[in-house]
Amino acid sequence: MAQVISLDSLMIPVSTDTMRQQLESGGCSSSSCGSSDGPADMAPEVWAKVKDHPCYSEEAHHYFARMHVAVAPACNIQCNYCNRKYDCANESRPGVVSEKLTPEQALRKVVTVANEVPQLSVLGIAGPGDACYDWKRTKATFDLVAKEIPDIKLCLSTNGLALPDHVDEIADMNIDHVTITINMVDPQVGTGIYPWIFYNHRRWTGLEAAKILHERQMQGLEMLAARNILVKVNSVMIPGVNDEHLVEVNKVVKAKGAFLHNVMPLISDPAHGTYFGLNGQRGPRAMELKALQDKLSDGTKLMRHCRQCRADAVGLLGEDRGQEFTMDQLAEEISYDPSKRAAYREIVAENRGEHVAQKAAAAEVVAESDTDATVLVAVATKGGGRINQHFGHATEFQVYEVSPSGIGFVGHRKVDQYCQGGWGEDATLDGVLAVLEGVTIVLCAKVGDCPKDSLAAAGIQVSHDYAYDWIESGIAAWYAAAYPSAARLSA
Repeated sequence: MAQVISLDSLMIPVSTDTMRQQLESGGCSSSSCGSSDGPADMAPEVWAKVKDHPCYSEEAHHYFARMHVAVAPACNIQCNYCNRKYDCANESRPGVVSEKLTPEQALRKVVTVANEVPQLSVLGIAGPGDACYDWKRTKATFDLVAKEIPDIKLCLSTNGLALPDHVDEIADMNIDHVTITINMVDPQVGTGIYPWIFYNHRRWTGLEAAKILHERQMQGLEMLAARNILVKVNSVMIPGVNDEHLVEVNKVVKAKGAFLHNVMPLISDPAHGTYFGLNGQRGPRAMELKALQDKLSDGTKLMRHCRQCRADAVGLLGEDRGQEFTMDQLAEEISYDPSKRAAYREIVAENRGEHVAQKAAAAEVVAESDTDATVLVAVATKGGGRINQHFGHATEFQVYEVSPSGIGFVGHRKVDQYCQGGWGEDATLDGVLAVLEGVTIVLCAKVGDCPKDSLAAAGIQVSHDYAYDWIESGIAAWYAAAYPSAARLSA
């Protein structure tokens, strides 16, 4: 029987066999977070929680989609990097939504998306205010959805100020993933990030506000960890404000039981209207962010695939299909059909084993190279773990680090699309060159002579020789050719 599945953001009628073939040809890409059986450094019960969660598992984000519903508009703190915007379809950052929903509207939307996007595995509430401060709406939404779609994972994001008041309810509702944004563990640092908080029926400012927020965040984190609820800590890297301090933040949250630490770059475009943006506070360069993440990588699980999603995001990480599911497009009456999601999960389970083998083979290839070179490789991909996108069509590049010790994903870098209506823009290419700082080679499905020559002049290679290969396989093949082993040289 024909089913409808969203592949590459298109609604394509396919049979279950065709669904399997298309997924297997796409697969997934390199990850340090797991395999079909689970990673060696993770307990089976933890792997069971994260293996289908695109935000908690790097591997899962190639297979599974998340959905955020904007049911929690109220917030109890002000951050200098935040300006919540409504009815905005053109900005991709936290706190922005096109429409606020009631819990009942959210249920309609979730059921619609679950029926049309079989990759959906997670429902999150991330504002656009604070999920714990606007708790009645958050809880009502989760209660409605859990009753209708009991197998969907529930997670929430919070600034942590109101979190300790709701930990018991969170545990009772089987919410086993919570994200807390923690930007400081020294309240003095916090005074440069938070102008005020609202707590115990009054507004607090300055050092007092930062002390209260810090104490509540630490209390909430410890309470969640004690209940075996996985905690991801988000930290915004703000150069000159908390960038060096985040090393200490990492130590503290890890010691208190955080499962994952996600260091995100400050978004500070003046057009967004934030305090930092309007006052010239810059965000970090890509290599500055990588350098900090590398400092934190010793024994710490880091999230490097974050896309800093909108509070109404829908789809795989790196895509946002929210505008396809606005309330005016939804049917008044709709019932949940679990068949497509069940079929999709079965296919993914089969495909993961193949990917593990491909990744292991790629690691063996690079291990044989007669060099100690560590190289950054940018990949143009539409998803599915393949080198499958035209250079000029990319709106982001996924960046990998390769050396004889292996191939690891280190992050993504957003760019303005080079090709617009069939033409390339020189100004846009200048921006792409800046984003590709530190990168040695770009692997893509196709590239024109003009951008290829311009990149070469800037010292960056571009190749489509590995088009449609697995990302790891293509990287390994290029690395082996660039740095051949002594055995191959003598053969």
